[in-house]
Amino acid sequence: MIIKGKSRAGPSSLAAHLGNAEKNERVQLVETRFTVAQDLRGALIEMDAVAAGTRCEKPLYHAAISPEPPHRLTPEQRIEAVDELERKLGLEGHARAVVLHEKMGREHLHVVWSRIDLETMTAVHDGHNYRRHEEVARELERRFDQPRVQGAHAEREGPDGKVKRPDRTPSRAELRQEERTGIKGKAVKEQVSAIFRSSDGPQAFKAALEENGYQLAQGDRRDFVILDWAGGIHSLAKRIDGVRTAELREFMSPIDRASLPTTEEARAIAGDRGQRLAEARERLRIEKGFGRGEDYVSQSTAALKEHKRRLRQVSEVAGQDSAWERIEEGEARRARESEIGTGTDPAEVSRQNEESRKRLADEERPNSSPESGPSLDTVEITDAMQDRLNRLHEAQGHDGTGPGSGRHGPAPGGGRPRGR
Repeated sequence: MIIKGKSRAGPSSLAAHLGNAEKNERVQLVETRFTVAQDLRGALIEMDAVAAGTRCEKPLYHAAISPEPPHRLTPEQRIEAVDELERKLGLEGHARAVVLHEKMGREHLHVVWSRIDLETMTAVHDGHNYRRHEEVARELERRFDQPRVQGAHAEREGPDGKVKRPDRTPSRAELRQEERTGIKGKAVKEQVSAIFRSSDGPQAFKAALEENGYQLAQGDRRDFVILDWAGGIHSLAKRIDGVRTAELREFMSPIDRASLPTTEEARAIAGDRGQRLAEARERLRIEKGFGRGEDYVSQSTAALKEHKRRLRQVSEVAGQDSAWERIEEGEARRARESEIGTGTDPAEVSRQNEESRKRLADEERPNSSPESGPSLDTVEITDAMQDRLNRLHEAQGHDGTGPGSGRHGPAPGGGRPRGR
């Protein structure tokens, strides 16, 4: 079981996040306590309004209780878990709202308390909350007979001393960034750690990061950050396994932070690099298709498919009939031709043949519409053409036996002329 939480402000934005039914398969308001409003947003705004008479800037405490899948809590166990965490945090008797979320088959609870004590009008101290979360999680795991999740603060003693500190779980901001960019922080950590161990200096490390699609930049609050090709920001210290912040600061000391781009400048650089990377991946996909198999037939098939795809794209852009549409028309025509003689009765076969021949003749008959051009009967003969016809007629003779008349006069010496 994992329990996380912290103090915060902004009741309206928190209510919108907890009530978001688009990112969750199921959202259920389980309980509102000690508030006049019975809806989630109204209850949180009411809790925040109580702090108006105090100097507390973060009057709400938001916690999430997440059992390890596939385990789920019964309705009774949910209330028991919330009550136990409430007791450990010192928030007993405070107004609260409980919301149940189900996402990707995993159920988890969100609890929001008012930190303001109505008797003293002071905020309950929220220090050492990480250890308290883990202590409650270990206790609930024993009660509900659920598998133990090793924490970083409580119950780390083992037979050989302290258990190795587990990796830090991603924050909510990091999880939202992973959903937005599709790049997992765990994968970035593995790759950046490998690059760091294979680099012999800070300049080589910086160059290797850029070769793998990352951009080193100066952080607003940290020494160094890196941006992935999708524009996601990662703390460099948190993306190198087994290296402390002081060690990393000493390793990167030869690099002047002022010479590095800011996060906004690095995001623009990463966007351009991401576009080029996407184009390179598309080219690689096409080339990989051409290289499937060592035989000529396999590569020719891939090339033909790519050629067809490009022709279709050109045809769609141009809005014209493509060659493939004309091929399909020819296939349909051949299919109609094959219909001839498909019957069994002689009379029916004769009728089908006659109808098919008429249909084909109609399709093959040239278009005599005005758009197809004037016919020979309506051609206008100019004076020059008429003069040439008259001279040709005189050369042929009145009896039509001249040259080019198509007939032959009597053969020299008599007899019949031999045909050509």
